[in-house]
Amino acid sequence: MSETFDFVVVGGGSAGAVIASRLSEDPTCRVALLEAGDRPPEVSSLPIACAAMQLNPEVDWMYTADPGKAGLGLNGGRIPVPRGKMLGGSSSINYMMYVRGHPGDFDAWAQSGATGWSYDEVLPYFRKSEGLAATDAVVIDAPAHNITGPLGVSVRSPVPTAVSDFVEAAVAAGIPRGDYNGRDRGGPAGVASIAQSTTRGGKRSSTYQAFLEGEPERRPNLAIITGAQATRILLEGTNGNVAATGVEYRTATGDVQTVHARKEVIVSAGAIGSPHLLLLSGIGPRQELEAAGITCRHDSPHVGKHLKDHLMLPLYFPAPGSGVTLNEIMLSLGPDALRGPGGPLPADPAHDVNLSPQQQALKQEAERRVAEWQTEGTGLAASSLADGAVFCSTGLGDMHSHDMEIICSPTAGDHNLVHTLFNIDTARFFDDPAAHMAPDVERVALMANPVLPRSEGEIVLQSTDPTVHPTIRMNYYDDPYDMKVMIAVARRTLDVAAHWPGNRKVGPVMIPPFLAEKHGHVAGTDPSDALLEDFALHFSLTVYHHSCTCRMGDVVDPGLRVIGVNRMRVADASVMPNVTSGNTNAPTIMIGEKAAEMIAIDHGVRLHTFVGEKSPNAP
Repeated sequence: MSETFDFVVVGGGSAGAVIASRLSEDPTCRVALLEAGDRPPEVSSLPIACAAMQLNPEVDWMYTADPGKAGLGLNGGRIPVPRGKMLGGSSSINYMMYVRGHPGDFDAWAQSGATGWSYDEVLPYFRKSEGLAATDAVVIDAPAHNITGPLGVSVRSPVPTAVSDFVEAAVAAGIPRGDYNGRDRGGPAGVASIAQSTTRGGKRSSTYQAFLEGEPERRPNLAIITGAQATRILLEGTNGNVAATGVEYRTATGDVQTVHARKEVIVSAGAIGSPHLLLLSGIGPRQELEAAGITCRHDSPHVGKHLKDHLMLPLYFPAPGSGVTLNEIMLSLGPDALRGPGGPLPADPAHDVNLSPQQQALKQEAERRVAEWQTEGTGLAASSLADGAVFCSTGLGDMHSHDMEIICSPTAGDHNLVHTLFNIDTARFFDDPAAHMAPDVERVALMANPVLPRSEGEIVLQSTDPTVHPTIRMNYYDDPYDMKVMIAVARRTLDVAAHWPGNRKVGPVMIPPFLAEKHGHVAGTDPSDALLEDFALHFSLTVYHHSCTCRMGDVVDPGLRVIGVNRMRVADASVMPNVTSGNTNAPTIMIGEKAAEMIAIDHGVRLHTFVGEKSPNAP
């Protein structure tokens, strides 16, 4: 028999876990949280292993997308779209960069009609979540931060040499050190910094660990239902008077169940999952729904439209003496990572009795590194290796914010990362992939990343079967302006590399040989605009920041209520009026915090703390 709750939250990810946790702070409020995955595996807490969870159907939705005009150098012309399928959602699988966005991003939201979402109005919700462990390694704008919130935010330790060099190079190139989560993000000159990450004690702090694990998941008024893929929202009423009453979902065994909501259904399934669920439920563009064989319950033309994402162009530089090799990464993952085909340790640990002195030393060092991470939260294992960031402006427009980000990784990874996870055709990118991705190669990757794209994609139903992924069309570079900005960002990235300090200068940027030949490029010289454009069209990659597919003003109102459907909200990255100029996980968590308070105020739910407009029913 179906159970009834006050609220049903669909999706236990970056926003949904926050909403369910906060609403269930009131013991009189019964909350159901539906999550298609399960609790995160143990490896999720190990920051350096985040890429290892991709392409695992247990924890990754494993979407792929049509990249539009980009993707010419990707295998099969498809761009991977990894999304977390577990409690914590993509905060359990991402690279953990904690970036709020420029204050001007949120002021632009408010000016576009998203009342209540200006920077001054959202800052309390960023602070409410945050539990910052400050460090001398970065500059902090203290009034913008909080040290007592549940979400761990910290800086990895120790900082790799290449990342410190990157920040020094940025400063030498005219970009000052500062707090990119501060109240002005460095102003017109921009800001350079070691990365702040969602970690605590060197371990991942996803929204599962921060908001659900422990006491919250044991609350008798919070039912966390895992292995439950929502298939449609239950709706009643017709003729413009439609209301959500519950959710139908499919269990891991294939059974179909329902759960009902007395007050509201909150959809927090992400920028892909939320519009997909609305479309399956008959909420979306009437013509598209009817063509797919779904009865339109509410004609909402913008559902699934206006898809935004950030692209990055990976620029690899030889970095002898400072780049992190694959060998170092594998050691930091522990002895098990050294086993298997081609590994230095035997596949069966029982055979370790026959290790050579060199193998024994490797095993002991791997064990030491894992123990260091487990007990002290330090070492290479404590970072996803997205360790440094620059935010500044190209000067081409959008002066309300910064339109460029450069992400520094002290490693270029290996064949598995570049060919399999990034889906790059390595035979075209490198003249000798085996040599360039050898385990002892020292290289630095700088990711040139325009962060205010104008091109828009869409999410479209491919089938009425909820288990069939929707069609994802990214439409990258559809607006020519985006390529103009990408070229400018790539040039600024090359300028930062040219200012590398001391005697550890990085080598010349690695240009794919076929592009160098086509454009007459000589190594060590400045690439032409035409070469950079060709490079971007072939090898641009997603930064995993999908957003805006149920955006405020079109699909939901500023209170995140679905326009035209009663008792239903959407709260996740899909509601962003425009993508923020930086990594999107922190603002998605903020959306969850603000949504929880708005829901609580509307229904008299007693949260432990209100940081916005206080409910008259709150203690």
